[in-house]
Amino acid sequence: MNYTEYPATDHRLDYAVPVALTIAGSDSGGGAGIQADLKTFHQFGVFGTSAITAITAQNTIGVSAIHPIPLSSVRAQIDAVASDLRPAAIKTGMLATAEVAEIVASEISNHKLNPYVMDPVMVATNGRRLLEDNATTTLLSCLVPLATLVTPNLQEAAILTGDDVRTVSEMRNAARWLVDAGADAALVKGGHLDGDAVDVLWDGAEELLWRHPRIDTLHTHGTGCTLSAAVTASLATGADMTTAVDRAIRFVQDSISSAPRLGKGRGPINLLASPQ
Repeated sequence: MNYTEYPATDHRLDYAVPVALTIAGSDSGGGAGIQADLKTFHQFGVFGTSAITAITAQNTIGVSAIHPIPLSSVRAQIDAVASDLRPAAIKTGMLATAEVAEIVASEISNHKLNPYVMDPVMVATNGRRLLEDNATTTLLSCLVPLATLVTPNLQEAAILTGDDVRTVSEMRNAARWLVDAGADAALVKGGHLDGDAVDVLWDGAEELLWRHPRIDTLHTHGTGCTLSAAVTASLATGADMTTAVDRAIRFVQDSISSAPRLGKGRGPINLLASPQ
């Protein structure tokens, strides 16, 4: 039999792909948490890695069960990624307990993982707590001082600061409070404001506001996770903070306006949208 022998082909990429790490909970509905983060990383051209902190049973209607991952497994996941697939940027989402938050803070410090975007996931859309009450102090003492950016919504900003956060003025105060607490910058998200949605970024020297008309839809599940993941992905590619936040906000807006209308409740946004 005659045959032609071809030389072996090296399929390795001839360019480096930035790596990002998400440390968060799993969403069985695929619209938030680890699943939303990895989808967002992909859309931004970043290789996504993960460390799962909790498994949730949830869909567009709500969260029905939460199962925290053993602390040793959380640590092992982060160690495995950091030792081989060195992330150019990381983010945290749902941490569930004070003990998990302490482990994550220790791992971020030990591996010198930065830039670090902290999304303080505390309460689900249906009102169910996703973070134990006693863990708030741990977030403030252990994680906020490590954060390059903290991205709370109005309710999370109020829990963290202990003050009402219902107006743009109060958002500005909350952003300053979080920077004073140790974060390099804070983005307080005003998606639940009356009227236009407003986001406030403060980095200790400059304040920036994004104002956009509210999109009338129920399909907003995963917006917080997606925004923080988009910022993380842009930082992993070398973008500055203002550019990263701007790209993330525009991506989330586009994702909301083109939401696929899945599920019977508060459906996911469109994580197949193209970043600008």
